[in-house]
Amino acid sequence: MKKGLVALLLGLFLVSNPMMALAGTHGTDGEVSGKSVGAAALSLLIWPGLGQMVNDQSTDKVVTHALLGLTGIFRIWSCYDALVDRNGGVWQHRI
Repeated sequence: MKKGLVALLLGLFLVSNPMMALAGTHGTDGEVSGKSVGAAALSLLIWPGLGQMVNDQSTDKVVTHALLGLTGIFRIWSCYDALVDRNGGVWQHRI
């Protein structure tokens, strides 16, 4: 059941255009690539922050995502952030 829900959420991230439209609100989007899809899966399934590490983001951003991963819901945002390989963001470019 849990694996099915995770697969559904990941599928929604990959195919939903409205979520992609929100990407430019803070920071600069990179490109969705095979590497960023893998990074997004790591952030969602294993631990937030791993995807940012794979995408070569700053150490501050990686640590912030990893710590905020303790909240549980932040996994979804971290997954999206890794998927679009977003540089920068709010809170001194950490989120």
